[in-house]
Amino acid sequence: MFCSIIPPYMLRRLAAQQEPRLSGAARAAREALLHVKSFQASRIVPSPAPPPGMRGLKPASPERTVYDAKFSEQLPGSVVRKEGEPATGDPAADEAYDGLGHTHRLYAEAFGRNSIDGNGMPLDATVHFGRLYDNAFWDGRQMVFGDGDGQVFERFTKSLSVIGHELAHGVTQYSAGLAYRNQAGALNESMSDVFGALVEQHVRKQSTAEASWLIGEGLFTDQVQGSALRSMKAPGTAYDDDVLGKDPQPDSMDGYIRTSADNGGVHLNSGIPNRAFCLVATALGGNAWDAPAQIWYETLTGGTLAPNATFRAFAKATALSAKELFGAGSKEHDAVRSAWETVKVKL
Repeated sequence: MFCSIIPPYMLRRLAAQQEPRLSGAARAAREALLHVKSFQASRIVPSPAPPPGMRGLKPASPERTVYDAKFSEQLPGSVVRKEGEPATGDPAADEAYDGLGHTHRLYAEAFGRNSIDGNGMPLDATVHFGRLYDNAFWDGRQMVFGDGDGQVFERFTKSLSVIGHELAHGVTQYSAGLAYRNQAGALNESMSDVFGALVEQHVRKQSTAEASWLIGEGLFTDQVQGSALRSMKAPGTAYDDDVLGKDPQPDSMDGYIRTSADNGGVHLNSGIPNRAFCLVATALGGNAWDAPAQIWYETLTGGTLAPNATFRAFAKATALSAKELFGAGSKEHDAVRSAWETVKVKL
């Protein structure tokens, strides 16, 4: 499974730029698009079944290894930092190392999960992938980070929500195995946004009210009119820029986008379930990694979600999880039902 943080529609728009000042960024975007296409064709990794007995295992300490591709596209690269070793002084390598640890800690402390696969999987990451590479991705086995083009995108390790987002694709891969197409793909992307945001909130000890609910905050340079790649709280408002255009995400089924591009709109329509989660968290208050995340996590890992799940199937499953965890008619159950009603997904 290959899942990347930058949507292809954003790369395509940047690749088409003719302004001389953006020639480097346009070239970087074109190369990133070609890479995504070739990688998906040659490195498709089927979603494995969850390891037997993985649920309920006591979480162990993380086992992290950070590699340096040294601007090549050969993976994994040379080892630059292993578990327990001191900081390297390379911001990308050290941010990746810390981000892997923060992500591991969220799953261990909030859900009792033993790493990404639930069975103590080592966490590997490669930094300095390619030259001015405009993306970060999970390739089914490890994390990979580009340095960005420096004009539109900063280095991709700068955003903890991006690290948490991409690693969450691994959690989905080893649990529900949601297909990366159409509504199931949008749910796959949304689960990564949810848990990417939670990693950031957990390490910062932010309440639901204090959190930004932005995915990829800090990735844009100061030349871009925008705060992040996506807003979970207000889909469609993350950026409005002369070069990148306006954030196209819908915030309810009224704006649902039917398209064959972007694997059926996986980065577009994910705004709908994203907002649903944010509404649940807002209604319940406190920390989003408590009740709201428990409901979403149980839905993802409980074994009842089909790989081709639709928004409606997922909504019904979250309502059932809330009922089983907190009781019918509980504030948690009511919050879930109300959130899906607000984004126009019928239960």
